[in-house]
Amino acid sequence: MFPTIGHLFEYVFNTRFSFPIQTLGFFVALSFLLAYVVFTSEFKRYEANGKIHAFKRTLVFGKPASVLDILANFLLGFILGFKFLGAIFNYQSFVADPRRYLLSIHGSTIAGLLAGTAFAVWVYLDKKRDQLQKSTMIEETRHPYQLMGLIVFSVGFFGFIGAKLFDAAEHIAQFRYNPLAVLFSSNGFAYYGGLIFGALTYLYIGYRHGMKQVHLADIGSPGMMLAYGIGRIGCQLAGDGDWGIINMRVKPQWLNWLPNWMWSFKYPHNAINAGIPIPSCNGNYCNQLVKGVYPTPFYEATLCIGMFLLMWTFRKKIKVPGLMFCIYLILNGGERFLIEHIRINFNYSYLGITFTQAELIGGLMLLGGVVGIAIIAYKRFRPYRQPV
Repeated sequence: MFPTIGHLFEYVFNTRFSFPIQTLGFFVALSFLLAYVVFTSEFKRYEANGKIHAFKRTLVFGKPASVLDILANFLLGFILGFKFLGAIFNYQSFVADPRRYLLSIHGSTIAGLLAGTAFAVWVYLDKKRDQLQKSTMIEETRHPYQLMGLIVFSVGFFGFIGAKLFDAAEHIAQFRYNPLAVLFSSNGFAYYGGLIFGALTYLYIGYRHGMKQVHLADIGSPGMMLAYGIGRIGCQLAGDGDWGIINMRVKPQWLNWLPNWMWSFKYPHNAINAGIPIPSCNGNYCNQLVKGVYPTPFYEATLCIGMFLLMWTFRKKIKVPGLMFCIYLILNGGERFLIEHIRINFNYSYLGITFTQAELIGGLMLLGGVVGIAIIAYKRFRPYRQPV
């Protein structure tokens, strides 16, 4: 496994390169970048087809910096200084476990205060330089794809919160015992928590700018599928603990062409140091699982990227509003519902039925997609009724 990009670089190029960025974090960032490209392309296509439209916004020039402007910039500067400049001052701790450091409450308070003050002074002076005796208002036209910067930042922020909250719900006993340890743990992110919070944020931003929810859902479906698949590549390469149950079954003969690690894998040098020590390995990331497990992140990455390509190929032929979203619900929900049967996860029990959080949500997505297509088909093909 490759816990950091440095490990991956060394494996690919056979050259030692100290680069402490976490592999999982890198692929999550890559998933956002590629989703940005896909979303932007779909926003432009839907606007060209007349399904969504440009909007007006009013800009005010010549006003001095408000207290909110100064406070917001101070907070942004403080966070950047506290964490990123703090990483420089605490480089050894950062290199040892970058993700744990970034998601902890540790940092440099002095660097945070200095950076926050610099950001606050900068916005004050910038507004002061452009201040007029009388402020003026200008109306400009904005296109939907120009919202992507706001969407990516907002979805990332609220998606992160949702992922942590859903993970806390999955580990409610640990959360009750030590809530801060669970919320600020460098591990533990529930995908569907991030998806739900992120999707609601995205729909709200689109609604505020006059776009129909059904078109927003269709626009976002291919990008969400691709982002999930890319993120799962990071899970597989890093060995982040999101793997399957123990697989002691003998590989069938008809799968002899399949590499053994695709059937059962011990995740050596995994990012969370799970399992037992690897002989002759010293330092961090020197553990592997005792028994091979199903490499479910690899399965999901393959399936989801393949399903994205399918959706992307036929997207221009799918013209009925809501149909693309229903297809996404069926494909993603069905994939996750099935994969949960071979994944390690916390099980709930209700009325004698045992299920996982993701299995429940995946099943509801699958059901919602089927019902959605049935409703679309009924409205589209119901026989014409003569008035009485």
